[in-house]
Amino acid sequence: MKALLLFFVFFLTSYTQVQSQNKTEDSITDPYYREDQFYLAITFNLLVNKPEGISQNGFSGGLHLGFIRDMPFNERRNWSIGLGAGLSMNTYNENLFIGERENEATIFEVIPPNSNYNKNWLTTYQIEVPLQLRWRTSTASTFNFWRIYTGLQLGYVYAYKANFEQPGNQVVQTDIPELERYKLGANFSFGYGSFNFYFYYSLTPFFKDAITETDRSIELNTFKLGLIFYIL
Repeated sequence: MKALLLFFVFFLTSYTQVQSQNKTEDSITDPYYREDQFYLAITFNLLVNKPEGISQNGFSGGLHLGFIRDMPFNERRNWSIGLGAGLSMNTYNENLFIGERENEATIFEVIPPNSNYNKNWLTTYQIEVPLQLRWRTSTASTFNFWRIYTGLQLGYVYAYKANFEQPGNQVVQTDIPELERYKLGANFSFGYGSFNFYFYYSLTPFFKDAITETDRSIELNTFKLGLIFYIL
């Protein structure tokens, strides 16, 4: 994964440099330019709306990458609609054990603080479709500018894995009917140039109809904050 990420960053950086060098005077003065962009985001993932007893431990992070098509709608072309597609991987380290009974019913249980275990995490792999309202101070000949992008993001979790490990025991779960695969969230990013702050809040709960062994309802929402890099 690290090698793939380094290759992706190297490729996009090289591509950007070549494109900048190849711009002609006609393209710089072109009134019909767009800010079509590749994006790469690194986030810290927080679980919110947690029931009593559930907490995060260790680092929970996300990696997001994709492409956004820019569609300006005013004469100056500093306002636009952005529509994109991408992929993300998100990991959550927490103390919610997810297992399965013999009748295939899912077990949700809060791990006691004094339990001896090595790790407990849930990883999701998701297709993302961001839809944004975009404002920036750019022109056709400006490559560094202020921007504010905000909107909604649709998502679909196409794969996931829950993993619990303790001395002499490991439980891996890849079938969780209660996990909500379709996602809807609000996103917001702002910054200057390629480096921008990024925030995301899931409007869709993480689980549906999930109950702990002590009859506590589990929904959970995700709040992500981090950095997003836009590359032309």
